[in-house]
Amino acid sequence: MSIYQSESDNSSTSQLNLETDVLVIGGGPAATWAAWNAAAQGVRVVLVDKGYCGTSGATAPSGTGVWYVPPDPQQREAAMASREALGGFLSERPWMERVLDQTYTNLNKLSDWGYPFPVDDEGRPHRRSLQQAHDYMRLMRKKITRAGVKILDHSPALELLVDTEGVVAGAKGICRQTGDRWTVKAGAVVIATGGCAFLSKALGCNVLTGDGYLMAAEAGAEMSGMEFSNAYALSPAFSSVTKGAYYRWATFYYQDGTEIEGAGSQKGRSIIARTLLNQPVYACLDKATPEIQAMLRTVQHNFLLPFDRMGIDPFTQHFPVTLRLEGTVRGTGGIRITDYTCASTVPGLYAAGDAATRELICGGFTGGGSHNAAWATSSGYWAGEAAANYARQLGTQANQRTVRGLGEAGVSANNASSSSFAPSEVIRAVQAEVFPYDRNLFRTEQGLTESLGRLNHLWKEIRNSQGVSEDQAVQAREATAMVATARWMYSSALERKESRGMHKHLDYPEQDPNQYHRLLSGGLDRVWVKPQKLETTAKERELVAL
Repeated sequence: MSIYQSESDNSSTSQLNLETDVLVIGGGPAATWAAWNAAAQGVRVVLVDKGYCGTSGATAPSGTGVWYVPPDPQQREAAMASREALGGFLSERPWMERVLDQTYTNLNKLSDWGYPFPVDDEGRPHRRSLQQAHDYMRLMRKKITRAGVKILDHSPALELLVDTEGVVAGAKGICRQTGDRWTVKAGAVVIATGGCAFLSKALGCNVLTGDGYLMAAEAGAEMSGMEFSNAYALSPAFSSVTKGAYYRWATFYYQDGTEIEGAGSQKGRSIIARTLLNQPVYACLDKATPEIQAMLRTVQHNFLLPFDRMGIDPFTQHFPVTLRLEGTVRGTGGIRITDYTCASTVPGLYAAGDAATRELICGGFTGGGSHNAAWATSSGYWAGEAAANYARQLGTQANQRTVRGLGEAGVSANNASSSSFAPSEVIRAVQAEVFPYDRNLFRTEQGLTESLGRLNHLWKEIRNSQGVSEDQAVQAREATAMVATARWMYSSALERKESRGMHKHLDYPEQDPNQYHRLLSGGLDRVWVKPQKLETTAKERELVAL
């Protein structure tokens, strides 16, 4: 790996320049599995993370289940069939089979590496859960460090680099703690930056603002399934913890203590949302027996911590709840994957984890933590290996290419403009369009059209503005990425004139067999959406179900 530093004579800002074979952007499970497997192929790897690799992102502070199913045909069939209808039959069996295989292998490997999976009374390991997620991510950081991966913490990428043929060739970014700039030339790039939760204060989502989508789109990559991006998670109103499993034992109440009929953590979530439009909602975990209460206190400590701090007993006292938008973090939309290598539509660019579409295994419905965790470990593993192979084929010429940065909106200034934009104001404006339940969860043609008009205006404001100050560079790109993500979301939602998966369209409340297709999207100044036909096998299952 070539490393050298240069410093401008006119500025105190240093420039770190690196050359590597594979650059991984991100620091969660998908990113670390990609980095580990790329290094396992014998190539040089650099990983850049917006936060501190091993602690940032949605997994490390949360804990999660995993779609880990032993290789028993009946169990595997049941696992795949269980969510097909929920996802609108947009998932693909070959992809599901591959993910189940790879997840089984990777979690067994994780056990061999020393992850402390719990065991039952007979000493058998329980590998369907990664509740000690901080240990998981600490272990992954240790593994990639020992594999020789160079990690740049607190160093968000701001833009991709491409060569004269438009092939992705690295990235540029900034070191948040020093303000220094960095450039990494690479033979291939893996985007594993997570999804977009629009800074909703959901746990671990403070770094998940859609940056990877924006960078990929600037290179010409396509998105897929962006209409399936309105996942909301239950949370105490005073807490960021979005662990829905606990609410299986909850009863939901109006402020006067009357039970809300039909409200529930899963099938009754829409009732909770409709009630929240007009009044507060309260919950109590009063269905949990003493035995279950004892169990719940041992599995996910961070859920109960805010209650303990506030002196609230959630098993006997009512507490206010809300629904926090988790967008594509729990939704399924993301960068389109073209083949089993997790390649994007742009040469040299791969995507993994929440940054990539999960429609392949989840269709149009959330995979929750379980499927998402399986997708992260599997897609990261495949993307890292494929990126290494791609870089190896380029050989020494990879870092001899003439490259240029692609970042425009929120990065480069419009010199003809005298106006500037305030990133914080743009972020609040985007949130005003995507947070409300009566706009994003309960969708209508009118509501989507009106929101999209305002989002398009925001985009033009950013594009026609002067550049921001150095200390606002990261926030400006976050604001820009959120605007871009919301525009792909609502443009795709307008095109899908039916209700399928998590996309609930009040004007078109039924699932339409004639709209059995995925929706691809892309573009920045001009957003486009087009259908992608699917094989007939899943459609046949859909027709039977209907």
